[in-house]
Amino acid sequence: MRLLTLGLAILRASLIVSASVTVYPTATTTIAASAANYTGAAAYDPTVLQPPPVPSGLNTQFVIQLQNGGTDKLSLPQNGSFIGFSVEMSVVNQVLGTNSTILEVPFLNLMANLQERSGRVNIRVGGNSQDTAVLVNSTPDGKMLEKNVTGASNPTQTPPLIYTPDLLYMMANISALVNIHWFVGIPFLINDTATRLAITQQAYEILGHRLMGIQIGNEPDLYQAHGHYTSYGPFDYFGDFGVYVEDMNDANLPGTNLLVGPSIAYADWTTEDVWNTGFVSAYNENLAFLTVENYPTDNCALRFNTGGAIQDPQTIFPDFLSHTSQYSGNSIIQKFLNSTQFAITNEKRLLMMETNTGSCGGFAGISDAFGAALWGIDYAFQMAYNNFAGGMIHVGGQNEYYNPFTPPPTNQSTFHQWTIGPTYYSALVAAESIGPSNDTQVLDLGANNGNVYTPAYAFYENGDPVRVGIINYVTDPTGASDLQVQIAIGGSGIGQPNQSPASVKVKYTFFFDPPSLISSADKGQRYLLADSVSQKANFTWAGQARHLSFHIAYSR
Repeated sequence: MRLLTLGLAILRASLIVSASVTVYPTATTTIAASAANYTGAAAYDPTVLQPPPVPSGLNTQFVIQLQNGGTDKLSLPQNGSFIGFSVEMSVVNQVLGTNSTILEVPFLNLMANLQERSGRVNIRVGGNSQDTAVLVNSTPDGKMLEKNVTGASNPTQTPPLIYTPDLLYMMANISALVNIHWFVGIPFLINDTATRLAITQQAYEILGHRLMGIQIGNEPDLYQAHGHYTSYGPFDYFGDFGVYVEDMNDANLPGTNLLVGPSIAYADWTTEDVWNTGFVSAYNENLAFLTVENYPTDNCALRFNTGGAIQDPQTIFPDFLSHTSQYSGNSIIQKFLNSTQFAITNEKRLLMMETNTGSCGGFAGISDAFGAALWGIDYAFQMAYNNFAGGMIHVGGQNEYYNPFTPPPTNQSTFHQWTIGPTYYSALVAAESIGPSNDTQVLDLGANNGNVYTPAYAFYENGDPVRVGIINYVTDPTGASDLQVQIAIGGSGIGQPNQSPASVKVKYTFFFDPPSLISSADKGQRYLLADSVSQKANFTWAGQARHLSFHIAYSR
């Protein structure tokens, strides 16, 4: 990939459409593989889809007019750490480290990139596997974590876990190197009060001020559907949450104000079903955040033979590639808009505790392609604009398509490196766009007359625009669909000094800092680029970084 610089950087290159693709198992060797015959781990699936056709009548030239001060409809102030990660508890020994003394350096580097831009990173350790995970003093083989694979349950084949306090010490040691704050999940599907209390107490003591919250139950609205209970409704969860608060009080444990819930999947209950139990008013002093978990769709029928209809990735690919399509971030959050306001009214914030392109691991050719990076950026900014407290991109194991980063299989870790997924770039762009001030407000500009293929956002500090982000969802190898955008800040028309840059060209994603806020060396222009929304390698942010299977790739 080559950047052509004519005042502004813009990529022009050919479109990848071959059904046979090249994967990169090392930095120097290539292996051709047919996607149709691929039988390996999902994380390295070479499937490449066809990008959607160029929409007709796309307006490629428009003006964005901004002003200093007086702009309404801005979000609440947001943190640069807005996008974090949800790490499935069963894979922490692959992603975070082997134990408290052997940490994964690539993971530390990836998190350091985000910290450099946002000040800190928020990570949740939990998921389905938290609900049957038991804290023990030691494991039979002396490891930090063990899985009972034969006891796997529910549609995602979640294995029961045992783990030692060394897992919490590992998290603390990571935080000593990179400014990471944590959410920890406790088990809600085992009748073991002592285990729950022990996890809570040790998490509080070991993680200290870096403990953001204790998650009480994971997707309780699915407990009945997954066969954990014959009947389980919102009032059952309300009661169980209250019992645990009482258990903490009886044990005189600290941290009773750090609980988070209800963490429903919005599957069999709505958030309103939970709010209507009186949950927030009853436990207001105990709740650090109100939490939900949601995916736009799922791939469970294919991955776990649930009997449902199998979705064709090629057919649904366009549903991820516009501002208001069926699986867009805008569409995902609509059902939560009442709850974001409800949370604010109750002096809380609503947090998306777990999300990604599709539950049950995502989709080949969608979740691991460049389009997912654009989807994730748009989704992140929609959540920020609509006053979520943040969002956590879910991280699973080798058999997931959607991971933002994937370590190599354990038996290959000495000669293969990490694979960086497209949604890591979503987090990187979000961190740099919102920034470290913790006082940034976000505005969906409705640019280009609200065109769904060219969403744009402005980022404000102290009431003034400090950054602009523009997304172009359209793949067009001719370059005819590149956007030519004039960003006007102030100007005589609105009685303010003119701080406008020259017009900018947008291939996929463009971010701009006003001249008064940048150094001459930076130029204030950064592009997230690839040849196509279906591309699975060689995308860049600010002219840096690559995305290759088994090849560590991150931008400093």
